[in-house]
Amino acid sequence: MAASRLFPIAVKAIDSAGWLLVFPLPEGNKIKVSSLWQALFPKSKMRWEWDDSADSRVVQLWHLRREIAESQKIIYSKWYRDRATVFSIPCFLALYRVLEPARQTLSPDAREILELLEYESPLSTKQLRRGVELQGKENEKRFHSATRELWRSLAMVGIGEIDDGAFPSLAHAATHTVFEDQVARASRLSFADAWRKLDEWPELARAARKILGTNSGTKV
Repeated sequence: MAASRLFPIAVKAIDSAGWLLVFPLPEGNKIKVSSLWQALFPKSKMRWEWDDSADSRVVQLWHLRREIAESQKIIYSKWYRDRATVFSIPCFLALYRVLEPARQTLSPDAREILELLEYESPLSTKQLRRGVELQGKENEKRFHSATRELWRSLAMVGIGEIDDGAFPSLAHAATHTVFEDQVARASRLSFADAWRKLDEWPELARAARKILGTNSGTKV
């Protein structure tokens, strides 16, 4: 089944679940979090191989990930445990609102990247590095740390891919630039209402509290 044919099935599954990882967590993980793979191919073990014996469904899901991000009907971020995560709009609204304190305590490097994305979105990884002058191995840790802040606070989202060399790069964008209407809707939620909504997804709420707990001065 081609990725485009899987798209409406995937959107329905995400809307029903609220949020999903794109690919399942490694076997043996004690925390059970559902994935898009499991929703589309129930009871099938995913084999992460890219050789001649690769499972075509893994390739389809990789392309579907791009299609979902490009559609902007679903929010895509490297969020849960820094893994590809997709959110329904109602889930995103609650999560974005409660993570507001995390966006207010971004590091200087993260703020510089976000300002660049506010000026021009989307940008590839290479374009981001060049734009904030964090190229090279010596700046790898700084760049990774800054982009991780942006993913975890939902200040940045993925909205597709950009041809940027031998392998396509994720298209990074400032969330409030590409999802202006949704961000405005989220801002009208009270923190109490947002948390009540988020608590419908206990593991998501737990992860959000953990993120906020790492930000100085934030009380949860």
